[in-house]
Amino acid sequence: MLTNNDILKKIRVALELKTEDMIHILSLVDFKITKGALGDLFRHEDHPNYVEAGDQVLRNFLNGLVIYKRGKPEDREKAK
Repeated sequence: MLTNNDILKKIRVALELKTEDMIHILSLVDFKITKGALGDLFRHEDHPNYVEAGDQVLRNFLNGLVIYKRGKPEDREKAK
């Protein structure tokens, strides 16, 4: 079964996102995370600083990714 961490890793690789890109995407939905905290999500499960990504992190990342790729909903309405 895939964990939230695995999903984040796969999206990061598939979209070729850098750490700064991921921090920016999360900031689009007012979710603040440090570079170090984000790095802890991508560590190996056996590493002492590994942190499990909760549903809130994944949800906010996916919502931010929609804005990152499509723009804000109000901006899309203006474009019509």
